[in-house]
Amino acid sequence: MAKIQAVRGMNDILPEQTPVWQFVESRVRKVLAQYGYQEIRMPIVEQTDLFKRSIGEVTDIVEKEMYTFDDRNGDSLTLRPEGTAGCVRAAEEHGLLFNQTRRLWYTGPMFRHERPQKGRYRQFHQIGVECFGMSGPDIDAELLFLTERLWRELGLAEHTRLEINSIGSSESRKVYRSALVDYLGQFTAELDADSQRRLETNPLRILDSKDPSTRKILEGAPSLEHYLDDESRDHFERLKALLDAAGVQYTVNPALVRGLDYYGKTVFEWITDSLGAQGTVCAGGRYDGLVEQLGGKPTVAVGFALGLERLILLLETLGLVPDYVNSNADVYVTAMGDGAVAAALVLAEKLRAALPDRVIVSHCGGGSFKSQMKKADRSGAKYAVILGENEVANGTAGLKPLRADVAQSEVAQDELAVALAKVLSD
Repeated sequence: MAKIQAVRGMNDILPEQTPVWQFVESRVRKVLAQYGYQEIRMPIVEQTDLFKRSIGEVTDIVEKEMYTFDDRNGDSLTLRPEGTAGCVRAAEEHGLLFNQTRRLWYTGPMFRHERPQKGRYRQFHQIGVECFGMSGPDIDAELLFLTERLWRELGLAEHTRLEINSIGSSESRKVYRSALVDYLGQFTAELDADSQRRLETNPLRILDSKDPSTRKILEGAPSLEHYLDDESRDHFERLKALLDAAGVQYTVNPALVRGLDYYGKTVFEWITDSLGAQGTVCAGGRYDGLVEQLGGKPTVAVGFALGLERLILLLETLGLVPDYVNSNADVYVTAMGDGAVAAALVLAEKLRAALPDRVIVSHCGGGSFKSQMKKADRSGAKYAVILGENEVANGTAGLKPLRADVAQSEVAQDELAVALAKVLSD
């Protein structure tokens, strides 16, 4: 019988990999807590209409990439392809947005049926941040301060760069869209296939094209900057002033857009040059029209999402994962001989009580001294505690350094926790 394997593009995260995930997630949680953001947890399955109304029916995501199915009641449900729509739905449904501001964040898997490639999968994980009820550029700036602080926490400050733009109001974009379509219509046959299709459905996304011939054509295209309304232009100038005052480096990229109508004003991306084509590690912007579009009262909003797979790939590529992250243990307690097993388990429990912030692994399953020490070494522990029948009788334990060429010592069992606390803190 053939073995069942994971669905293509939906990967297992193995025990050897999870410490890096936990490290990144803990750093993100720390930074978000510093800024007063609250976690919200939404289901991974939503009604299909939520995404059709938010993302738009004439988009690649809805037309080609969503995992959609009918449940047993005949309702059309979809595995979430992104988190913003579900967060808006939850916040509106539970009255979180009524006459108040909110700073929310969430994490979890998203699903899109794309061609799997390095850094892009069919099940992928994001951390999303959404802010509601704040209309000024100060909250836009705060999100950029927050992400820059996160890069510093992860050692990525020198490996990421910020690009920003303003895409104006929906009204000003309509005027610009018409001018862009008129211009690109002269070159339809020379555009790449994706851009030809987008010319009819989502022409602003053509500005994102990486195709060389299309990029050449775009050099003569009208600029969105010249079509901005006064309010959007003022908002963007004030945002740049806030970034300048804080010393946040950025580049204005006129080609940076979002293809969905509910986006407006500020858009931004954090980009790295260390991952080839998959260079965006964080993207966001204002979406002042989405809450109303989903049936709520008009509510201004801004947010971003960062991809965990891509972020972890970047850290590993640059060798920025700290050594301690991959260590599964601090102390490995061995038991030599049947008479020492019970005493070793009890001793390990006492060490866990005395050293609650340390990882104490007990050897189980018997084996020779040599095999137990091999497992102690493979655990990544800094020290092995060796307990045999003689040690049990004498009330002592052997303390053997595993990461330094230092001789084993004998320590009284009732002094072992103090001795470990000292050597582990050195």
